[in-house]
Amino acid sequence: MAFIDEIKRRRTFGIISHPDAGKTTLTEKLLLFGGAISEAGAVKNNKVKKGATSDFMEIERQRGISVATSVLAFIYKDRKINILDTPGHKDFAEDTFRTLTAVDSVIVVIDVAKGVEPQTEKLVEVCRMRKIPIIVFINKLDREGKDAFDLLDEVEQKLGLTTTPLSFPIGMGYDFKGIYNIWEKKINLFDGDKKQKISKGVEFTDINVPELDQLIGEKAANTLREDIEMVEGVYPPFDQQDYLNGDLQPVFFGSALNNFGVKELLDCFIEIAPTPQPKEAEERIIDSKENKLTGFVFKIHANMDPKHRDRLAFIKIVSGTFKRNVPYLHVRNGKKMKFSSPNAFFAEKKEIVDESFPGDIVGLHDTGNFKIGDTLTEGEIINFKGIPSFSPEHFRYVNNADPLKSKQLYKGLDQLMDEGVAQLFTLELNGRKVIGTVGALQYEVIQYRLEHEYGAKCTYENLNMHKVCWVQPTNNKEEFAEFKRVKQRYLAKDKQGQLVFLADSAFTIQMTQDKYPSVKLHFTSEFK
Repeated sequence: MAFIDEIKRRRTFGIISHPDAGKTTLTEKLLLFGGAISEAGAVKNNKVKKGATSDFMEIERQRGISVATSVLAFIYKDRKINILDTPGHKDFAEDTFRTLTAVDSVIVVIDVAKGVEPQTEKLVEVCRMRKIPIIVFINKLDREGKDAFDLLDEVEQKLGLTTTPLSFPIGMGYDFKGIYNIWEKKINLFDGDKKQKISKGVEFTDINVPELDQLIGEKAANTLREDIEMVEGVYPPFDQQDYLNGDLQPVFFGSALNNFGVKELLDCFIEIAPTPQPKEAEERIIDSKENKLTGFVFKIHANMDPKHRDRLAFIKIVSGTFKRNVPYLHVRNGKKMKFSSPNAFFAEKKEIVDESFPGDIVGLHDTGNFKIGDTLTEGEIINFKGIPSFSPEHFRYVNNADPLKSKQLYKGLDQLMDEGVAQLFTLELNGRKVIGTVGALQYEVIQYRLEHEYGAKCTYENLNMHKVCWVQPTNNKEEFAEFKRVKQRYLAKDKQGQLVFLADSAFTIQMTQDKYPSVKLHFTSEFK
């Protein structure tokens, strides 16, 4: 198949939401419809139900939440679908923000009962800032929840979106009868008995026929006709270009747990969603149709298979064809590297691929060469934008709880920090290690993974800090030396050896900036 045809086949998207809105369940059902799995798993895992395919880390299975982005791929109607299922919990938001640099569009999942929640607002704000096309999926319609029109209003007001429904529910909760697919002009009736397998609904092309009254009852049929009339009168008609520009957001209704409304979402998605898009680098804009390979690392995962201590760097291919055993330039190191076993993903299952195309996510076995944000090219010096480290908000000293295992502890910390789960700072004054995270739950994950994957134990001590500021060196040597002398107790180095200032309050940051105006402080590690 020609290179351009391969690009047109691909759809790479992320699924984002507040925790418990049903994001991982939706991912499972998309895999089910794509024929990638024969039976869907559940997030709240027990002995009877199969575990969710995308929650493959042991701690995810225990807690019933996603703590790392997982990558899944499958073929559906001759389209290659790449899904990135992201963590919803705010403590893992940094992983999600970075993942958004690797997707061409997103599906936002909203719980019908809870409506728009705070974490959803944050994530959608990032998508809007980057002009990422958004589809909204309103989930859990088999439960009692908010009125469909009220929900649409809430989505528009809280998320600042312009919505247009492409499917609409018939009833809700106990009265939930099915969905009218506005996109295809069909009605699918809900059968709550067939939860884990795919069930087909009854199709109607015209909602004004009397047979509809017999099937769902006169009252429900009339309500549906009124609702659709209102939808057509109030909401703008769907325009694909507006959606691709990030100016219009189609909305689908369904129940992922019951397989309902998911096929409608997937069928429409593959028709309207963007193919791999150009990406901005510091040097120039890279078009996905360029023949020469470019790609960047957006995620590193240590110990995907704890038995083998393997470490994978996830690379999003931006342009060109990635081929096995061909040398490519690692831009930051200035070295040529070739890879004998690049992997494609199906959650934790991997298979070796000979070539990958723009939009694909490739896993490369890594012995410590890669960092998040690194670039691979065929020789051109390119650095992609927008993969920063954020300033942590929680800080703790990390202590070795088993002196005989200090080597394992430092190796484990080193590898986990490369994943971007947290940041490690070494104090200049006494060499003590400080872990900084975006959320407190990260500490539990680090402790758990150190013990179970590296055989090392650690304890924490609280450290009362407000923010980390990356220090930009100044030409004013005297002022810089004075700054370092006065603030030496609060200075540390990050993992890359950059100087950071640990500030105990916003007031301290302000006072420091006033006293040493030539010393610039930054809240992300990405500054020029």
